[in-house]
Amino acid sequence: MSEVTVHMSVNGTARRGRVEPRKTLADFLREDCVATSVHLACEHGVCGACTVIVDGVASRSCLMFAVQADGASITTAEGLANPDGSLGIVQDAFRQCHGLQCGFCTPGFVVSVTAFLQENADPSLEEIREGIAGNLCRCTGYQGIIKAVQHAAATMAGTPTAMTTSTEGN
Repeated sequence: MSEVTVHMSVNGTARRGRVEPRKTLADFLREDCVATSVHLACEHGVCGACTVIVDGVASRSCLMFAVQADGASITTAEGLANPDGSLGIVQDAFRQCHGLQCGFCTPGFVVSVTAFLQENADPSLEEIREGIAGNLCRCTGYQGIIKAVQHAAATMAGTPTAMTTSTEGN
């Protein structure tokens, strides 16, 4: 099978690579760009572990071919940190609110939540639940994740929050 040259921006850095047309974006990011926050689990687009932002839209990188992302701007969880290397707002909210346990699903959640909050800066509890429904976590029970989304939204809005935000009625 012949290889194709792809060009894209990954976390603000121009990347170029030669790929077989069947190589997924997830594999290209992990293997060629060393973006190891892109996790592969179900490889059917169900779990959300491979979520990245492609030209501003949260996308499952296991369902895209690298050639489909030619010319695109890709952001992975690594690209969400602040320029000084410190945690970005959503990353820090997950840390502060204990929105992770084993951490396998966390990068996909952080990327999905970042894209979600860019579209809905002041989500209701129901909107948060719907917004994270495309990502699966086997460890947390989602309470810390919901709190992290609420905390990140409040931080982005410049509104301090109590870390005991209610998630009753789950």
